[in-house]
Amino acid sequence: MPDTPDSPSERKRGSGVRLVYDALRDEILELVLPPGTPIDEVALAERFGMSRTPVREALLRLAGEGLVETLPNRSAIVANIDFLNLHHFFDAMTLMYRVTTRLAALNRSDADLATIRACQAQFAAAVEAQDALAMIATNRAFHAAIADAGGNPYYIAFFLRVLDEGRRLLRLYYQSYNDRLPQSIVGEHEDIIAAIEAGDVELCDRLGRAHADQIIRQIQSFFARDRREDVPL
Repeated sequence: MPDTPDSPSERKRGSGVRLVYDALRDEILELVLPPGTPIDEVALAERFGMSRTPVREALLRLAGEGLVETLPNRSAIVANIDFLNLHHFFDAMTLMYRVTTRLAALNRSDADLATIRACQAQFAAAVEAQDALAMIATNRAFHAAIADAGGNPYYIAFFLRVLDEGRRLLRLYYQSYNDRLPQSIVGEHEDIIAAIEAGDVELCDRLGRAHADQIIRQIQSFFARDRREDVPL
């Protein structure tokens, strides 16, 4: 008899997929698994004590989020970061910070503001705890809530894609501060909330751009650091 969606074996497989997905996602975002790392389905199945089917399903989910790439020979690797085309990503990120924040100022409801503030409280707590993965997740939730408040489903979908594709860059951003993110970053979020609440579209635009600009500058500065070791000859 085939498994139904509510059968014990189907539920067990679903929990296995979630276990593998969560573990690999965290390791990829934390850069424990660097870009280009080969992914061995057999080794993962042995590691988690399960068949290869839930492992494959977890990898498909990660591929859908741009964190895993499937190669022509059907093997998989951790997705590379396209450093040569980062300027395109930065342009898209800046535009979406501006557009979604502007629209939120025009269209937000009291319920939207409450959701944005709740996300900000979680982000502030993650910053206080110096929990990088929580900072990534709560930052995404904060900006996603702003996009939702704007009400344009096309912008929401595109911005979520930008936020998801930028999670490893955001990890590098936090790493550049040794995960001790300055309180001023939390303050930038607070300023954005205040501008949205006031309905000040132009201020939202300026704050959205400034918020993106400082992230971009910090990431570029991190990449530009001289990491050569002084080796005696």
